[in-house]
Amino acid sequence: MTQPAGVEVTGPRHDRYDEVLTPPALGFLAQLHRAFEGRRRELLARRTERDADLAAGGTLDFLDATKDVREGDWRVAEPAPGLVDRRVEITGPTDAKMTINALNSGAKVWLADHEDANTPLWENVIGGQLNLRDAIERRLAYTSPEGRRYALDEGGLATIVVRPRGWHLTEKHILVDGERMSGSLVDFGLYLFHCARLQLDRGAGPYFYLPKLESHLEARLWNEVFLLAQDRLGLPRGTIRATVLIETFPAAFEMEEILYELREHSAGLNAGRWDFMFSIIKKFRTRGREFLLPDRNAVTMTAPFMRAYTELLVRTCHKRGAHAIGGMAAFIPSRRDPAVNETALAKVREDKTREANDGFDGSWVAHPDLVPVCREVFDDVLGERPNQLDRTRDEVRVSAGALLDIAGTPGQQTEAGLRNDISVGIQYLASWLRGTGAVAIFNLMEDAATAEISRSQVWQWLHNDVTLADTGHRVTRELVERLADEEIATLHGDYAAARELFMAVAVADEFADFLTVPAYERMP
Repeated sequence: MTQPAGVEVTGPRHDRYDEVLTPPALGFLAQLHRAFEGRRRELLARRTERDADLAAGGTLDFLDATKDVREGDWRVAEPAPGLVDRRVEITGPTDAKMTINALNSGAKVWLADHEDANTPLWENVIGGQLNLRDAIERRLAYTSPEGRRYALDEGGLATIVVRPRGWHLTEKHILVDGERMSGSLVDFGLYLFHCARLQLDRGAGPYFYLPKLESHLEARLWNEVFLLAQDRLGLPRGTIRATVLIETFPAAFEMEEILYELREHSAGLNAGRWDFMFSIIKKFRTRGREFLLPDRNAVTMTAPFMRAYTELLVRTCHKRGAHAIGGMAAFIPSRRDPAVNETALAKVREDKTREANDGFDGSWVAHPDLVPVCREVFDDVLGERPNQLDRTRDEVRVSAGALLDIAGTPGQQTEAGLRNDISVGIQYLASWLRGTGAVAIFNLMEDAATAEISRSQVWQWLHNDVTLADTGHRVTRELVERLADEEIATLHGDYAAARELFMAVAVADEFADFLTVPAYERMP
């Protein structure tokens, strides 16, 4: 087949890939790239400028320039079909088995993940698109190596909401005019081109989760993408709906503005708690003890700054008629260990009960076995109501100072915490490099976001001369190297490449903005 002028696909063409990488679809991607690549790069440069300002002693606050938006009288669009009741959402990558299990899980929504729970292996990028289309057409099936067959149920499947990669990631296997395409636009564009009409024919629509936004200007860019894409494909304006993850620290100060920019396409906000913690460490990594967090697993949702963040999110969403979706509890059940299972279910129940009582309209789980407990908790609060948008939380008042109160987080920095960061980071990267982006480690579901916390915390402790509370040792490169060797010695398999990559993003003089960027360059 003849490809559009200026478009080059360097990835291999496996079975059925030509169904996704059609000339019209590639032409559509080229239109998106040529229209928006310049603006994407400008906004990434603005991130760098803001980071430099914070490193020099600057701070974050609600924006004076957009005060009229925060004080204005406006609301987002009414919830779209399939997104009215979102009390349970399950997350996971788009491999065939997960796609089937998630859609059959009993959850209201499936976050079909091309981002943190996925790795951008070429086979995952294109294979995931095939699985999504096959699932919508109800012809997806899978047989495991052990011979177990998986198939979609007849009815009651979860609504698909696709999470493309963030603005910072590129796709090296698709070039337009000699430039790599934005991973965001590849994931978004291929799904919209092939599946928007299929979804509309089934009474739903093309829905998305938008990750890693750092400002309302980045939301404005997505809105411009939506407008052009709908126009090019002949879709009515407002057909696309997007839920934004508030998972970067700067975005927490621009929640209303983000909803405003996307208002005719908005489906709400999500409390992306793990990346939020990572973003705090990243943004204030050189600012000393005032911005040091304790051990990763000691930071709970009841920490003052996390409490302020989630309360503000619910208040903001319901003020504007948007859904507020809770975050993922990382605890996962075990079908082999009753004690582990009991602990995981109790932790998840506690987490979801707090969210439901705080006014969230739904929440995330990462495993089908957790759908019933999340649904039960939200059923108890919602009853027959599809959501609690009417609970506006007018009593909530959150200041910039409350969001910035990192020092008020209880807990200590310990060697046990450092060991956990190192072991989790290395084990996760080993899995990521092999093509798997969601991994159970120490009975927790780890993805790129939780791995980012681990490696960035090591970097912060090292570069701020932290002394560990339980051993009295100062965190040095030599200590990190020794602990890495000791932790790897307890594992089975080859971790040399993962160890090298972890050290590159955890102890180097320069801080890598995202571990997935250098990791991607090590991937075929």
